[in-house]
Amino acid sequence: MKPVLVFSRTTGFRHDSIPAGVRAVGELRPGVEATEDPDAFTPGNLARFAAVVFMNTNGHVLTDAGRTALEGYVRGGGGFLGVHSAAATEYDWQFYGDLVGAWFDRHPQVQSARVTRVDPDHPATAHLPVSGSRVDEWYDFRSYPDARILLRVDESTYVGGGMGVDHPLAWCHERLGGRSLYTGLGHTIEAYAEPAFRAHLAHALRWVTGESA
Repeated sequence: MKPVLVFSRTTGFRHDSIPAGVRAVGELRPGVEATEDPDAFTPGNLARFAAVVFMNTNGHVLTDAGRTALEGYVRGGGGFLGVHSAAATEYDWQFYGDLVGAWFDRHPQVQSARVTRVDPDHPATAHLPVSGSRVDEWYDFRSYPDARILLRVDESTYVGGGMGVDHPLAWCHERLGGRSLYTGLGHTIEAYAEPAFRAHLAHALRWVTGESA
């Protein structure tokens, strides 16, 4: 089994939950390598990994050479998992926006809301209830993702949402060569100790690596 690279560099806002997120992925899967070094993004190094996880990255985090390497990796079949503020990363790089699926726009204060499972057949969401309440930071996105929607957040259950009744929260696609999955969950430290969210991450990783259908 190839290892997974977890990348958590930030040049903008930095989430306090990053260490918990990195630790959780390491506990969920053997062979995880964590880094904040953009020089890790070379064709030769990325070829060692089954997937790359952007764990609450933020801002401009890759060099031009690193961008080229990541694009080549994904187009060659490499897996990608973006967590929460991975959507607030590399705003001026269109390939990355296409890879994640949508860029972050704004959010209200952290609060409880109801999450609805859209896709009961995907491994990353099959274990989740049809709906349930949780506390997180609910992102509005600049556009609606052209992707398979897995989860939505119900704007009628919290204050400050701006996307309407169809507010995507997690999604996936395979249109760039490799598998990509993004989840808007993962703002809080506590999330990474929750069994349901940990299973969401674990199954998301198995899917992007091609280890599950």
